Amino acid sequence: MACRTVTPQLFASSSHPIHRVRPVAAVPRSNAAPQAIRTGRGKFAAAAITLDDYLPMRSTEVKNRTSTSDITCVRLITAVKTPYLPDGRFDLEAYDSLINMQIEGGAEGVIVGGTTGEGHLMSWDEHIMLIGHTVNCFGTRIKVIGNTGSNSTREAVHATEQGFAVGMHAALHINPYYGKTSTEGLISHFEAVLPMGPTIIYNVPSRSGQDITPEVIEAVSGSPNLAGVKECVGHDRVKCYTDKGITIWSGNDDECHDSRWKFGATGVISVASNLVPGLMHSIMYKGENATLNEKLLPLMKWLFCQPNPIALNTALAQLGVARPVFRLPYVPLPLEKRIEFVRFVEAIGRENFVGQKEAQVLDDDDFVLISRY
Repeated sequence: MACRTVTPQLFASSSHPIHRVRPVAAVPRSNAAPQAIRTGRGKFAAAAITLDDYLPMRSTEVKNRTSTSDITCVRLITAVKTPYLPDGRFDLEAYDSLINMQIEGGAEGVIVGGTTGEGHLMSWDEHIMLIGHTVNCFGTRIKVIGNTGSNSTREAVHATEQGFAVGMHAALHINPYYGKTSTEGLISHFEAVLPMGPTIIYNVPSRSGQDITPEVIEAVSGSPNLAGVKECVGHDRVKCYTDKGITIWSGNDDECHDSRWKFGATGVISVASNLVPGLMHSIMYKGENATLNEKLLPLMKWLFCQPNPIALNTALAQLGVARPVFRLPYVPLPLEKRIEFVRFVEAIGRENFVGQKEAQVLDDDDFVLISRY
């Protein structure tokens, strides 16, 4: 593939370095010695308790802004794509257009900076800015769920604190990945972030390398801030939770129809709805529809022919709703897969897809690959 690789100049000085910002909260002075609190899973450091007592997220106003029940009733949530300009910065004009198309198509929530939105390729500055931008522009029309999870509990706590401070309605939290922990560690990790506001826990063992077992979810299910679980393990796991009254969103587009109508899932957190939000809304709201589901299954499977979000990024570029710009390490699908997508658009109907332009195959050299931004 003859894609162009662009390395834009980074501007930094000794007074304005480019880095991932993690501000440290100031600790108010007190003459009273801080006391550590012992739990069944160990003893928290006194300093950590002192900091926790002064977390900005103790704000009553923030906590009253969104209730967990406002999130648990949402059926169609789109894991929205983040589009880029040719120099690798966010293309906010294209992003705003994508969000508007989601709202018009019936999506009730968006995940900002998730796997599909490439949050792992963002600095925390970019990440929190995009959450705040989405809230400011669309927060009265759609639920904004920020992916503020991390494999570092400290980082997850800090990012979640910032996300709620800029107005997100709920947080999405994955389990610590790569540097995996124990079952007790998972429970403690989620207990550290749940007090901040409505939270969806995300279980995707194929990416995290570790299953969040029912033992973990049941241990934290008593938290009033647990909105539910984005579950990617399958129908049996979905039913295990729905039988116990735990809210579940399917994390697999190709399983979401049956999860919704046969196994009790509330809805789906979808990649496919980036492309066909109206049809995904129909699957979630208009009763069992095996015909429509079967019509969309080839497209859903195509979206995961390579690791997400490669296919989605390629498709949105082919539809002309996002520039053909990729932040590495993602690269576009090969020519034969792009031709296949155009055929899907023809078979399903162009009117069902986002955007107004006809789907194009695009040449390899139409794509721009960004290594520094």
